[in-house]
Amino acid sequence: MALDEAWHAFQSDLLPWRTRLLVVAADVSARIRANLTNSDRSNTAVTLLVDQSGSMRGQKMLFAAATLDVAQELLVSLGFACEVLGFTTSEWTGGRSRNRWKWRFSRNNPGRLNDILHIVYKSADDLRASTGRADFRQMLRPDLPKENIDGEAVLWAARRLLALPQEKKHLIVLSDGAPVDDSTLQENGLSYLSDHLHEVVGQIKEAGRINLAALGLGHDASEYYPVTSIVDAPDELGGALVSLLERILAGEHAMLGARSP
Repeated sequence: MALDEAWHAFQSDLLPWRTRLLVVAADVSARIRANLTNSDRSNTAVTLLVDQSGSMRGQKMLFAAATLDVAQELLVSLGFACEVLGFTTSEWTGGRSRNRWKWRFSRNNPGRLNDILHIVYKSADDLRASTGRADFRQMLRPDLPKENIDGEAVLWAARRLLALPQEKKHLIVLSDGAPVDDSTLQENGLSYLSDHLHEVVGQIKEAGRINLAALGLGHDASEYYPVTSIVDAPDELGGALVSLLERILAGEHAMLGARSP
């Protein structure tokens, strides 16, 4: 019943909010078209990766799903390749990973001790550009959000992005906090997952093939990501993500054009 109620809110209750966001997105779309050629856009891939930890349950996840829905429509309608991905864990207390370590390989600093769950809501080869996608219904499941192991999720999303043929690649993370998995941190130290995320982001930045950015919900992600934006309330996510997309996709190109002789 909770999923049905959330889906009804996604489709109906958020309609005024979605309508306002679509107006903003239309303006952004026009500016991106003015700054980027068809060739530029078709040669660019964008991955949107959403944190589905327990703290995202409820209104945060509802607005995040609706925001991602509008954002994917904006990107696909402009000719960008777009993926929408999610990440959480399958258990709260470690699951099979912790049991295997506990009973077979008990040792200090064992590494991750939970079963990761990575979800593809929209793949790059899905070219549909319509809001209200039923694909996002599962994103609203109240039993889905658990822990967030960000480093491995970013690495997974980056590998998928690198496999796409487009030359320009952008990965944007939506999150409301630092990486947390109690089962893993209990045995490896409180900074283990944070350190790993720093390591993964550093490797991606050094390789120089993917541009990284993050949108934080009540969370300053600048500790981890080179380009960030932050909002305080869930209903601000839509405008903030659309603005961040414009900033990433068209802003730098426009500034370069303005400096050209």
